[in-house]
Amino acid sequence: MKTDSHTYEPRKGHGLPHDPFNAIVGPRPIGWISSRSASGQVNLAPYSFFNAFNYVPPIIGFSSIGWKDTVRNIQETGEFAWNLATRELAEAMNQTCAAVPPEVDEFELAGLEAVDSELIRVPRVARSPVTFECRLTDIHQLRTASHEPIPSWLVLGEVVKVYIDRRLLKDGVFDTANSGAILRAGGPADYFAIGDAQKFRMYRP
Repeated sequence: MKTDSHTYEPRKGHGLPHDPFNAIVGPRPIGWISSRSASGQVNLAPYSFFNAFNYVPPIIGFSSIGWKDTVRNIQETGEFAWNLATRELAEAMNQTCAAVPPEVDEFELAGLEAVDSELIRVPRVARSPVTFECRLTDIHQLRTASHEPIPSWLVLGEVVKVYIDRRLLKDGVFDTANSGAILRAGGPADYFAIGDAQKFRMYRP
């Protein structure tokens, strides 16, 4: 059946008020990444291009559009932490996207308590119900189909320690629906929250 489609080639522009790419590939989990520079400066920043890439060992990754403080810190130290962004922490998370100089501590900027990690020197968000301590595995500069480098970097890290608030473990299963997790959507200010109303079950054949 034929449909009335809006079509475009990204290199020529989308012709819409807002780029639909982010809205189509979404909602997306938020990479709320804490890091520390070699000199000890702490950084906390959210990344909307984030996901999990492997089970064993667990590997997560995010893409930074531009060589930002977070990428530089991780390259210098080989460590970072991912903190689950929740509805309760949404405003604070949003504050950490502010474009501020490297010497500004986003934990302080957003009024967040930082606590020490155990296996890495990077602090984590005390109020986040889930944190992954990670060690860097790869940093890749992204390229176009014609192999031209673009100013974006994919950062991958192995999860070496996990913290989970016990209230979110129901019979040993993580309660995603009630974790308060928020997801990035495509509009300039759009996010989604999830809950039991959005859950359905489907077992693999």
